[in-house]
Amino acid sequence: MGAVLDVEKVDRPELAKHDSTILDLVFIMDCTASMGSYIDSARSNIRSIVEEIVVSEKSDIRLALIEYRDHPPQDTTFVTRVHDFTAKSNKMKRWLEHCQAQGGGDAPEAVADGLHDALKLSWRAESTKICVLISDARPHGLDPNGDDFPNGCPAGLDPIKVVREMAAKRITLYVVGVEPPIVRYRDFFMSLAYITGGQYVPMVASKLLAKVIIGAVREEISLERLMQEAQADIDREMQKAEAEGVSEKEKAKRINNIFASKNMRAKQMHNSFGAASSLAQDCYSKCVDMSEIKSVFSSKPSTPPAAFTSTMPTAETTYDLMEDQHVNEEQSSRVYQKWQNRRK
Repeated sequence: MGAVLDVEKVDRPELAKHDSTILDLVFIMDCTASMGSYIDSARSNIRSIVEEIVVSEKSDIRLALIEYRDHPPQDTTFVTRVHDFTAKSNKMKRWLEHCQAQGGGDAPEAVADGLHDALKLSWRAESTKICVLISDARPHGLDPNGDDFPNGCPAGLDPIKVVREMAAKRITLYVVGVEPPIVRYRDFFMSLAYITGGQYVPMVASKLLAKVIIGAVREEISLERLMQEAQADIDREMQKAEAEGVSEKEKAKRINNIFASKNMRAKQMHNSFGAASSLAQDCYSKCVDMSEIKSVFSSKPSTPPAAFTSTMPTAETTYDLMEDQHVNEEQSSRVYQKWQNRRK
């Protein structure tokens, strides 16, 4: 039997300021009754997740966990429970061992509260900042059907505004959407990720959660590196594009051309069902707040979940991470979102 890597004793590389391998990674987990298999998967695989990221990316990694359920009277246990950053995977595992799937009340959950608590964590200024939201339910205030708080989060938090704050702090959001329960709200969750330059990743099999988290983190680190290397060229080209008044799609295309001209390569997680839709990119992500999104959502005819079957992943979907790939248009679009957020 081969030697087991002790993650707590892995040599941490001495990293320069703003090095993309200084990683702060947060799990924001829906801990209501339907999420048991995903909590179990995170708990069982947290050590292997950290091992692979540390070894493959030479990362100085810290972990945090935010658990959320719902507001009373829908749930009387807790709204959120926050565990700030630690460098010890064993500590993260202990947090997950105490994380139980129960309660929840009505259909929506305290998504806005979970996202908002991420803003208050002790992020390192120089780190690559990634949040992974794992959820099978919408936030309050999107769809009034089955929502006991149809006007939105009782604490007054707006997930669209919160996500924009995350983007301003250089926090990239990945949303693992548990389908089919969340599928009707897929475009909304796609827009949350898109605003920050992240991805929506639909899942139907909790056993693949670790693979998705590893793939997402490694792809994100590779994009951060490329952005740093090409920063001056991107700045010049975007300033020129803005002076010309070109569209966001054209700006993303020009960023893609920069990467291509320099033969710059990135890692890509196979996520064929998660690319941001035109509704997410061109409509929801441009809305000012949840009330505006709710208005748009309510104006569209309801689509039964069965209609999404052809665009959903299956239990055989692999989410393979492909190395040394040409930067694609979807990645360039995400890089543009990051560039736009960071110049504000």
